[in-house]
Amino acid sequence: MTWRNWTVVSEFVLVSFSTLSSEIQALLFFLFLTIYLVTLMGNVLIILVTTADSALQNPMYFFLRNLSFLEIGFNLVIVPKMLDTLIIQDATISFLGCATQMYFFFFFGAAECCLLATMAYDRYVAICDPLRYPIIMNRRACAQLAAASWFSGFPVATVQTTWIFSFPFCGPNRVNHFFCDSPPVIALVCADTSLFELEALTATVLFILFPFLLILGSYVRILSTIFRMPSAEGKRKAFSTCSSHLLVVSLFYSTAILTYFRPRSSTSPESKKLLSLSYTVVTPMLNPIIYSLRNSEVKAALRRVLHRTLGPQKI
Repeated sequence: MTWRNWTVVSEFVLVSFSTLSSEIQALLFFLFLTIYLVTLMGNVLIILVTTADSALQNPMYFFLRNLSFLEIGFNLVIVPKMLDTLIIQDATISFLGCATQMYFFFFFGAAECCLLATMAYDRYVAICDPLRYPIIMNRRACAQLAAASWFSGFPVATVQTTWIFSFPFCGPNRVNHFFCDSPPVIALVCADTSLFELEALTATVLFILFPFLLILGSYVRILSTIFRMPSAEGKRKAFSTCSSHLLVVSLFYSTAILTYFRPRSSTSPESKKLLSLSYTVVTPMLNPIIYSLRNSEVKAALRRVLHRTLGPQKI
């Protein structure tokens, strides 16, 4: 095919949930809108509480605050357009809009993977080397680790998005997903994408699998240290400080790995949409709930903030 036969694609159509009836789409709209609002309020609350309460000024809550910022950004990239598609039935997205959505999806996704690994390292130092914890995880080190986690999203987002949208798109413009993810978009390219797919696999290993292995290694050492503790109270307290993070990691990585490491032939587009919903919509909502309900320090800090804000008679 020569360039004279190429059709210039100026917009894409997100297939999303168009195969469902209008009634079911309306129900999904209200469900996802509720999840979206809960996600925003929950993560904003985590940010405010961990910033305002002096008892939560330590590395664990500093990284938790960064995670909440990432979750808000992740949600803002995906959910508003999905809600627009469901209620207004406007499934079109411009070429630039699709590229922008994909860029920030890669950015926030890669940054979150690295930040979760950083949080696991923080728990590893706190439990396995508690005497040196204040020295190792000082304010400067925490700021550098957080900045490195955020910065890690830039190279993968820039390379992946620029490469994908430099390919020719020859006419079919229906993206079989509810957002501009790379596999359904690259399926519309009318050129050889084998080199890009090799690069994408390498990036997936580096930014999903490698941080996961670091987290796994950290928790092997953490659990080994906890089981060697002499007192049951010490074990309970140590495990309680990392159980929330372990649960968040399990939720995020289980769906991400199932989405991006399963063979294409064994994954239908519909099942991939469900898996994507888990880590793009549901997990960001559950994270503040997990950290607030399972963490006595956050609950106590929330009560103190409400006490100062509303007064004891209104709580």
